[in-house]
Amino acid sequence: MNKTPFSKIIAGTMTWGVWGKNYNTMQMIELMNCCLENKITTFDHADIYGNYATESAFGKAFIESKIDRNEIQIISKCGIQLESEIRKNAIKHYDYSTPYIISSVEQSLRNLQTDYLDLLLLHRPSPLMQVDKITEAIEKLKRDGKILDFGVSNFTPLQTDLVQTKIKINYNQIRFSITHFGAMLDGSLDHMQTNNITPMSWSPLGSVFKNDDEQAHRVKQLATKFSLKYGIPIDIILLAWILKHPSKILPVCGTSNLSRIANLMTATTVEMELQDWFALWSASAGVPVP
Repeated sequence: MNKTPFSKIIAGTMTWGVWGKNYNTMQMIELMNCCLENKITTFDHADIYGNYATESAFGKAFIESKIDRNEIQIISKCGIQLESEIRKNAIKHYDYSTPYIISSVEQSLRNLQTDYLDLLLLHRPSPLMQVDKITEAIEKLKRDGKILDFGVSNFTPLQTDLVQTKIKINYNQIRFSITHFGAMLDGSLDHMQTNNITPMSWSPLGSVFKNDDEQAHRVKQLATKFSLKYGIPIDIILLAWILKHPSKILPVCGTSNLSRIANLMTATTVEMELQDWFALWSASAGVPVP
């Protein structure tokens, strides 16, 4: 099956349901259409979002929207078992057994009302994961056409290499932003480039708009200056900073504000000057670059 590549900005759905805005069906349809109108065609899910309810809410809206499945890409994740009455789990844990991975994907497909996922990610690494069991599940899901591609989320380079002893990983969704830039210093992004793995970044605006601390103040002050220089909002400056990295990071943006969604793709057109990029990094770090 030939599919359109993921959009350069990905819509994160974690807060669309009861973990955030708790949107109804019509509001979700409006969000989906707003994303598509602004060339954001990829939607990022996880089975656990909304205490296992957000996929279903999205799936209902997707069917009612009449959006062509071929026009969008759907990502989901599995492996985290939340402490939940829905799952009868007594404690949060991870499960990467072959039957669980397969059954989790099949449940996600039912919830999302689709025949396949464009990408399945293992949500977080488990000390007990067995690569043979993971590989068996992924190969079967691919053979059956239930997933088109495979990746991980929050895996270190060594954990990635462990899985890649048996099966190729094509994506790794990690925390990366102007305020959480460790992945470009600890070898994670270098490892992904070396191994032809595309990074995705969750929480791509970091803590700039969440924390009232010196780091946030420094970044906002400089980003405000650059906002005037480049003629774009501060959040777009911060996304453009991520997109300048040569590993070709795909930011997963969780905003559900329609006017902000309309601006997101602008970040892909910004040619941030070299010294401005380093100035933002220095402002975040609070010291000159090493």
